[in-house]
Amino acid sequence: MLMIRFQRIGRKNDAAFRMAVLPKASGPKAGKYVDLVGTYNPKTKAMTVDGAKIKDWMSKGAQVSPSLRNLLVKNNVIEGTKTASVVSKKNLEKNVKAKAEAEAKELAAKEAADAKAAEAAKAAAEAPAEEAAPEVVEETPVEAPAEEEVAA
Repeated sequence: MLMIRFQRIGRKNDAAFRMAVLPKASGPKAGKYVDLVGTYNPKTKAMTVDGAKIKDWMSKGAQVSPSLRNLLVKNNVIEGTKTASVVSKKNLEKNVKAKAEAEAKELAAKEAADAKAAEAAKAAAEAPAEEAAPEVVEETPVEAPAEEEVAA
């Protein structure tokens, strides 16, 4: 079975990709390919594509990799919808772990907010009861200061 996928070329830290048709079993870095159908530079977004060759290979049964398919659909080379989310196998475990931690934090924050809301509701329920029965405070009479007579 043939795949149309990216094949990395370029220098270290300056990747560029070939769009190559190669057997699915061969590694993506293998130098041998059946046909070149284009190139892509993610840094400059420069892309050269032979749409006719891609469609021809797809009609012969070649499958397109998810990341390449998304790029081709975005640039209207092929018709269809994008693949949902393309995550490398290397980062999949990291993403799952990070997502679980984020959900745990969100759940803890929600529980804290619910606890605060419950306390506020409890305080609001107690406040009217206090207003209905005000406390009686005994007032002590305040003596007016004695006026001194001024002798003239």
